[in-house]
Amino acid sequence: MKVISKVLGSVLSKIYNIWCIFWLVAIFLVLFPFMLFCIKIKPLNRYGTKLTNLWADLFFPIAGMPVKIEHRFTPDKSKAYVFVANHFSYLDVAIGMRVVRNYFSYMGKSSVKNIPLLGYVFAKLHIQVDRSDKNSRSTSLLRSKRALQSGRSLFIMPEGGILSKHIPQMLQPFKDGAFLLAIDAQVPLVPISFLNLYEIMPEASLNWGIPKVVVHEPIETTGYTKVDLDYFKAKVYQIIQSELDSYVEKKNASKK
Repeated sequence: MKVISKVLGSVLSKIYNIWCIFWLVAIFLVLFPFMLFCIKIKPLNRYGTKLTNLWADLFFPIAGMPVKIEHRFTPDKSKAYVFVANHFSYLDVAIGMRVVRNYFSYMGKSSVKNIPLLGYVFAKLHIQVDRSDKNSRSTSLLRSKRALQSGRSLFIMPEGGILSKHIPQMLQPFKDGAFLLAIDAQVPLVPISFLNLYEIMPEASLNWGIPKVVVHEPIETTGYTKVDLDYFKAKVYQIIQSELDSYVEKKNASKK
C-alpha cells in the first residue's frame, strides 16, 4: 500500500509540475509582446515592470497557490526603497514580483540572461550581476545608484544566492551592496521574510502549498553613513531571521 501511495504521489507531483510550467510559460508568452513594447519605449519601462507583476498575479492563483502576504508596512508607490529578503528557493524571484508593487528592478545573477526571451526581458528591466567579473559588479552598482536616484526601487537578496547549508538559517555575512546603495541614496531598507518557499520549491520542482510572506516595517537610513554598514546588515538579519525562526517554532508546535 505504501508503494502504491508513493507512486501515485510521484505521478500527481509530475502532473502538477507540468501544469505549473505550462501556465508559467503560456502567460509569459502572451505578455511578452507587450513587455517588449514597453522595453523599446523608455518612458513606458515602468509598465514593463507592471506586466511582470501581472504575470505573477495570474500565475499563482492558476497554480492553486494564492500568496498570503502580511503587510506590517505598505510601501508608498511614489517612493524608492531597497527591498531585501532571504533567498532559499528558486521561487523567490517570482514571489517577489507578486509582493513588490513599486516600480523596481531586481539586482540578481547574470545567469538568467541565458533563458530565451525571459533573459532578454530580465536584462532590460532588471540589473544583472556577474560576481566573477569586477567590471560587471561596478557597472551593476552604477546602474543601481542611477535607478534609486530616478525614483526606482531595488529588490536584492543580500545572501548573494541560494547558498545557505542550514536552511532556514540565512547565510552570513550578507553582501554589502544592498546596504551601501540604501545608505548612499538615503532611502529606507524594507526587510521581507519568505517564510515557507523553501518547502514549496526546495529544488527544481514544486510542491503544492500556500506561499507565506511578511513585509516588515522600513529601516530608515537618513543621516547614516557607510560607517554604519554593519549595523544595517545586523538589523536586517535579525528582523528576517527572527520571523523565520518564529514560523518554524509555530509549525513544530502545531505537529505536537
